[in-house]
Amino acid sequence: MRHGFPMARAGEVIGLLGGSFDPAHGGHVHITREALKRFGLTRVWWLVSPGNPIKARGPAPLASRLARAGAIMQHPRVEITDIEARLRTRYTAETLQRLEAVYPGVRFVWLMGADNLAQFHRWQDWRGIMARVPMGVLARPGDRISARMSPAARVFAAARLAGRASHLLGRAEAPAWCFVNVPMVAQSSSAIRAAGGWSA
Repeated sequence: MRHGFPMARAGEVIGLLGGSFDPAHGGHVHITREALKRFGLTRVWWLVSPGNPIKARGPAPLASRLARAGAIMQHPRVEITDIEARLRTRYTAETLQRLEAVYPGVRFVWLMGADNLAQFHRWQDWRGIMARVPMGVLARPGDRISARMSPAARVFAAARLAGRASHLLGRAEAPAWCFVNVPMVAQSSSAIRAAGGWSA
């Protein structure tokens, strides 16, 4: 394995939670723990991105965001990574393609909050992402209806697993996605920044 890359063995199921984590907060921790419980995952990796291509404002420095993420998310089955910076990828579709090459035999599941599913059709090669890896979607405050009615949800309606079958997602063949309702934690990075709670 390349230096600085997390370890994973063939046959493991790794959940990937990507984002700018600007800053990481309790909501990220909450959906990570729920994903571990619900989707049949071996572990979860946080992919702290160099920057978000669809956000105009640049994030805080990567080192600051990694340090904050490591301080707030402490779990033996969760790793905080800067793997996108190491791979030099900018878009999720590229990252997944490279990860599959670096980790042959490892199964990946893309994780996201329901707010991201609502605008997933704006992502580069979003159909390709859905066709490449299963996707676990966790409901967040105010986003359930917009996510379920989103273009991605409609296009891939036939690939949806029922919530009661969520534990099968990690071994499902793509395209496959599952939407689960979880107890709500109404925190957001933008609200923390607006309140002056993040000055990195």
